Parts: sequence; structure tokens; C-alpha cells
Amino acid sequence: MLDDFKTDARNRMQKCIVSFQGDLKKLRTGRAHPSLIEHIKVDFYGTDSPLNQVANISVEDARTLSITPWDRNMVAAIEKAIHKSDLHLTPMTAGAVIRIPLPPLTEEKLTDKAIADIDGHLAAKEKESLTV
Repeated sequence: MLDDFKTDARNRMQKCIVSFQGDLKKLRTGRAHPSLIEHIKVDFYGTDSPLNQVANISVEDARTLSITPWDRNMVAAIEKAIHKSDLHLTPMTAGAVIRIPLPPLTEEKLTDKAIADIDGHLAAKEKESLTV
């Protein structure tokens, strides 16, 4: 019985670590990185698809992401999905290329977001382990 509890707790903690690593990839650090937006879901002809499956995401410079959709008709849908995301980014369209300038982060915003994310993960996993 105790071994089952340990195994279950270990599996749940491992899932927490994997989830946290995924969240760290999405954390804004002030530098442009494709993993910041590749998870955003875009309405691709009636199907929600991750942005990296409907467009090419590249880093133009240290603070600018560039998105080139594989289908020119997807520009409006990609812009809409970026606006709806909780990243508070403002895309700029130039023909078939969408550019996203990343505003500089203040230290206060960065630490507050990181602490809130960590606290949320830990609280959820603690609650799960207590209910077992």
C-alpha cells in the first residue's frame, strides 16, 4: 500500500515537473523566442490548430517575432488568435508577414508572474496529493 502511494506521488510529481518546464518555455523574459507563441490555437478552417502547425515562426531580432502563414488567407485568423491569447501582445501585419514586437518587461512583472505560476502549480499538486 505504501509503495503504491509512493509510486502514485512520484508519477504526479513528475507530471508537475514536465508541466512546469512547459510553462517556463512560455515565460516572457524580454527576448523573443518562438516557444512563447507556438502553443496559441488558431482556427484553421474550422479546426483549432497550434500556431506552429499553420505558420512558420521565426525570430527577427532580439525583441521581434515574425510569423509567415503557409496560407495567406490565415493572416486574419492568426492575428485574432494572438489578440485573444493572454500574452497581451500586439501583432502588426505587413502583407503576408505578421510581426510581433515584444515590449520590455519590468523586473516586478517578471518576478510576480513567475512566483504566481510556481505557487499555483505547487498548491494544485499539494491538494492532489492530500486527496489520495
